[in-house]
Amino acid sequence: MKKVHLICTDATKTGVRAREMNLYRRYFDLVADGRKTIEVRVQYPNLRNLTAGDHIRFVCGRDDALTRVKRVTRYRTFEEMLDAEGPEKVNPTSPRDQQLANIRRIYGPEKEALGVLAIEIELVDAPTL
Repeated sequence: MKKVHLICTDATKTGVRAREMNLYRRYFDLVADGRKTIEVRVQYPNLRNLTAGDHIRFVCGRDDALTRVKRVTRYRTFEEMLDAEGPEKVNPTSPRDQQLANIRRIYGPEKEALGVLAIEIELVDAPTL
């Protein structure tokens, strides 16, 4: 059985307010293990004000992982982002060309045209209760 880090992000327990973002299991596990340090999103209006210091709670089913945003960088295309950030930070288990294909299956050309965000994240230690 794979070990998954569960981090409680209930603001009443941690005092941390966090955006919630869903992730597919394969990406969630990489975030929860601290191996995925760049999350890729398109620049939807609700993400335009995302900045360093914000918190994101990644959710997959009943599992969640609390992260802190270290940096947000905007790019025109997914290719430009992968070249600048390095594919090993986005998904250390998959080659660049496969990552590009996977990202484009999730986000079609009309979404990529909104602009691409590379969100550098770090895990937040589980609170001591």
